[in-house]
Amino acid sequence: MNIFGIDHIELYVGDARQAAFYLCTAFGFKICGQGGPETGLDGVRSLLLRQGDIQVVLTTGLVPDHPATEYVRKHGDGVAVVGIGVDDVEAAYRGLTERGAEPVSPPREYVTGGPGGRDQRVVVAEVSGFSDVTHRLVERHGSPKEFLPGAIEVTDPEPHTDDKLLRAIDHLAICVPAGGLTPTAQYYVDVFGFTQVFEEYVEVGGQGMDSKVVQSPSGHVTFTLIEPDPQRQPGQIDNFLTWHAGAGVQHVAFGTDDIVKAVSTLGDRGVRFLGTPGTYYDALEDRVGHLDAPLDELRRLGVLVDRDHWGQLLQIFTESMHVRRTLFLEIIERRGALTFGSGNIKALYEAKQGELSGTTTG
Repeated sequence: MNIFGIDHIELYVGDARQAAFYLCTAFGFKICGQGGPETGLDGVRSLLLRQGDIQVVLTTGLVPDHPATEYVRKHGDGVAVVGIGVDDVEAAYRGLTERGAEPVSPPREYVTGGPGGRDQRVVVAEVSGFSDVTHRLVERHGSPKEFLPGAIEVTDPEPHTDDKLLRAIDHLAICVPAGGLTPTAQYYVDVFGFTQVFEEYVEVGGQGMDSKVVQSPSGHVTFTLIEPDPQRQPGQIDNFLTWHAGAGVQHVAFGTDDIVKAVSTLGDRGVRFLGTPGTYYDALEDRVGHLDAPLDELRRLGVLVDRDHWGQLLQIFTESMHVRRTLFLEIIERRGALTFGSGNIKALYEAKQGELSGTTTG
């Protein structure tokens, strides 16, 4: 099974139009397609948003017994499906289920005539991921402008924008209950063929958390898995698990080529970021060496910086967009760095605690 990358993510939300308005107005996404009962999507309405190489589907259940409706009732708005691009869906589906993945939906083909009579063909299947999140295997043939031919009607295949601040999905961060970290990481290693590339224990005050990072062989699908330490005081990971009612995607990291421009623009549009103490920057150059961006700009914006053997990593986290204070976003720029900002995990943890206690200044 060859895994190309994250094809798309699908969020189940209470109101797809409202969620799309926020992501388009604040983050620069464009609505490029839609589907519903009239296109064969029974019981739901979906909107396709695009920016750079990012594809986000927002789906709202129209009837009480649809899984999208039930997901939102239980978890609130959140990532319910992670689409993974593969070279052969039938072979991938067969292999994954043989290795222990639960089958959710068998392979199905979406086909329509394309420009000049050339067919557009997309094959999808779904298998279990973690908790209530599933993985949609996606095999694409023909124009990449299509999404699900015949089910999602593409209304704007090439959204015209000069403001592509966000380029790709860098990684997903996933919170699991205490005791769930090792088996979840092992599931992706044994079933999906991922490799565990990183692990760390972080202690902040009286709280603690363990983390492991698993990554596909291509390096283009990365999950950061996090669990709370039950022997320490409850903290923001415990809050997420309580308010989300179980394991789920805590944040989605969007890659950018210019984090200073992106954060400045997003801030002007009303996006609120987690605050970073000014003292963080006092010894920053001593910790990471020469900075690839002006220190005063990083301080003003609250951007965090880390360094590994390959280069620097610049990142910042938004406040949660949701009333449950669960899902939030990360903006990340890699200037050669291949790791995940381990030096900033403590800073993020403290900033998130500040938001939850009402003391953040972002």
